[in-house]
Amino acid sequence: MKLTIFSVLVISVISLASCRKDKIQQTIKQYDQTQITNYIAANGLSGFSRDTTGGDTTGIYYKIINPGTPTDAKGNSLQLQYWNQVSYVYTIRTLDGTYIQSDTINNHFYDFVGHIKNDGQPLGLQTAIHNLLKYPDASMRVLIPSHLAYGLAGTGSGSSTVANNRIAGNESLDYYIHAVSNFKAYDDMVIQNYMKANNLTGYIPAQSTTLPGNTYYYKILTSASTNDPITDFNTITATYTGQIFNGSIFDGTHNGTNSVTTSVATFVPGVKDALETYAVAGTKISILIPSTLGYGLNAQTSIPAFSCLRFTWDVSSVSP
Repeated sequence: MKLTIFSVLVISVISLASCRKDKIQQTIKQYDQTQITNYIAANGLSGFSRDTTGGDTTGIYYKIINPGTPTDAKGNSLQLQYWNQVSYVYTIRTLDGTYIQSDTINNHFYDFVGHIKNDGQPLGLQTAIHNLLKYPDASMRVLIPSHLAYGLAGTGSGSSTVANNRIAGNESLDYYIHAVSNFKAYDDMVIQNYMKANNLTGYIPAQSTTLPGNTYYYKILTSASTNDPITDFNTITATYTGQIFNGSIFDGTHNGTNSVTTSVATFVPGVKDALETYAVAGTKISILIPSTLGYGLNAQTSIPAFSCLRFTWDVSSVSP
């Protein structure tokens, strides 16, 4: 009887040991590697390389779409360092598709390369921009493993099953990144695309007198022939609406019957240029302005950095 019990115990121990060997848990890096390679295969992605910077330690996969501008006109390197400031637009999605942000009008970033992680973006994105994107005006698609993204905790609020509300824990990320340095060219492309997408016609390009070399677009919605031109020394009474190009209104307080009386000299350059050049008392005008004639790289409460803007102004009176 004792021998039988002993035999049963030995067999049980061996069986348990065998089970443990068959079910060895993956490390998080192994898990991320599996998820990313499966994602690449399932979506038929091609041209991706594994990041081998520093000895193949990150687990990041990437594809350079546009190599950017490696040197300036004098041959000096423009490679981004951690102490350099960088501007970029981006899209992001989790590999399982439960979280997607594809609004490149709203998804703008401007800060030092070394501050990307501190500003709430993944450490893996900071690493990829420094090591792989490297140059101004470059574009890339990058797959960031969860251990260099938001880790076990994830980010956001609410249920992980609600799309666009939360990035769950252990989720690897698919980013598209485009670094911007030539804002005049980029802004004009954004304005042209916006007009086309929204079937806007009749807008006329005009050169800024406040900041020469920058182009804005205007359209007279209601003409007027009063003798009340607008200058820096005037105040005007008007209603207006300001919005960014995804339709979000950042200033609608003084719309409809809620007029405002304010000094023209306080307006952003694009608005000041258009009102002083093409408007008088009684004019209603629509204006599309590049970020260089708006708030530039300075993000506002509801306006991302380097945002193109749309204004509609209805001027009722000019004084003195």
